[in-house]
Amino acid sequence: MQFNRILIANRGEIAVRIIRGCRELGIKTVAVYSEADRASLHVRMADEAYFIGPPPAVESYLDINKIIDVARKSKADAIHPGYGFLSENPAFASAVEEAGLKLIGPSAHSMELMGSKTSARQVAQKVGAPIVPGTSEPVTDVDNALSIAEHIGYPVMLKARAGGGGKGMRQVSSAAELPGALQTAQSEAAAAFKDSAVYIEKVIVNPKHIEIQLLGDQHGNYVYLGERECSIQRRHQKVVEECPSPLNDPDLRRRMGEAAVKVAGAAGYYNAGTIEFLVDKEKNFYFLEMNTRLQVEHPVTEIVTGIDLVREQIRIAAGEQLGYGQDKITMRGHAVECRIYAEDPDSNFMPAPGKVNRLREPSGPGVRIDSGIYEGWEVPIYYDPMIAKLVGYGSNRAEAIARLSRALDEYIVSGIKTTIPFFKQILQDNSFLTGDTDTGFIDRWLKSTSREESRPVLSQEALDIAAVVATLSYIKDQAPVTVQQSFTESKWKKSGRMAALYSKA
Repeated sequence: MQFNRILIANRGEIAVRIIRGCRELGIKTVAVYSEADRASLHVRMADEAYFIGPPPAVESYLDINKIIDVARKSKADAIHPGYGFLSENPAFASAVEEAGLKLIGPSAHSMELMGSKTSARQVAQKVGAPIVPGTSEPVTDVDNALSIAEHIGYPVMLKARAGGGGKGMRQVSSAAELPGALQTAQSEAAAAFKDSAVYIEKVIVNPKHIEIQLLGDQHGNYVYLGERECSIQRRHQKVVEECPSPLNDPDLRRRMGEAAVKVAGAAGYYNAGTIEFLVDKEKNFYFLEMNTRLQVEHPVTEIVTGIDLVREQIRIAAGEQLGYGQDKITMRGHAVECRIYAEDPDSNFMPAPGKVNRLREPSGPGVRIDSGIYEGWEVPIYYDPMIAKLVGYGSNRAEAIARLSRALDEYIVSGIKTTIPFFKQILQDNSFLTGDTDTGFIDRWLKSTSREESRPVLSQEALDIAAVVATLSYIKDQAPVTVQQSFTESKWKKSGRMAALYSKA
């Protein structure tokens, strides 16, 4: 099977990345866009582009019928969902199949099985992968939750069964905190994911967050492509990723990789996927969840392994075999990535939409940038504020960090606030430079800086309200638009950043 035309059901930098991959393969591309994205870079680059509705994602990028209709009109053979939006929606995967098209991703069954954190834990248990102590079924009530927490020991983490990105997640340190935290987590999960189910896990103190990238074809062949270090997170969202992990332990990599492949095989999974693990200070690792899509941070793996993950996704969806085994996977050098957001680091990382008045993107040896913006473009308020990903590559970690630091110094974006200054400081931190990081790194770093000392301490609810006020102020200064609560429908935007805030407006 060979694809002649692929529809990209996404926007921004990932849509641009997929367009480039298709172009190298001689495949025509079809873009879709909302009213807010008429002038977006992915629309300009695609061979064809179709308007699909108003800015709110639920009326455009999340409208399955509109996406399928455009695929038919454009005579596309397949649909690539990128990440976020419909990429992990089993109903969308089924609709694509029913329309006689190919989804460049896993089957609806695998997506549904591994999309639920509780059923994914059950799959991992069946193949003997270590899991964090806790429940594989949602808690039924407060008494049930108290009993479980007492058994596994505090602190515990309440987690939403569906979705991710920190929504429906609460850490609980004592029995007295649990009833209120459970109610909050369930309410938040219901609002964000239309599923109030919450389960409980033991908190692994100061863990590293390490994930394994894998590929599987439709013929039962699997390989793992090393690990990515994703411990540097803000509000449960990754902001700096690197490959390989500073742990750089070949035996640990092998054991985690083999466990990841077993989990994927048990789920009948094919295409690109990622198994996420927590690793404690004794290098014990625990299955966390599976992401049934291409990851934001895929570039660092591509650079270090030399394997084009988008190209492989397309080949697998077309029915081809991988054509290589684990013994052919090699890792050379080191890559570190920063996610660049249109956010103001000096104002609690508030979203900062607006016009890009000037743009100078870095280049030179060992630098890769995946960007969805250009000079003169207006960063919209409706979607996730990530505008680009910047990667430094070198023969070793020190060289990769040096190149990324140099690239950040070269990077100029004026007209909007970005997180570039924030990353410049992170890359100078001694704990980061030595690889001594864990998932609590940024929280500790912010508290230790003089800037944080002069900043008022705000609750998450206060931050959410402040973000809504700032965003609505921006809207007031723009052409009239209608703000709708439906923004929270997007899984990508359920990450706790901007769009989810509208549900509280």
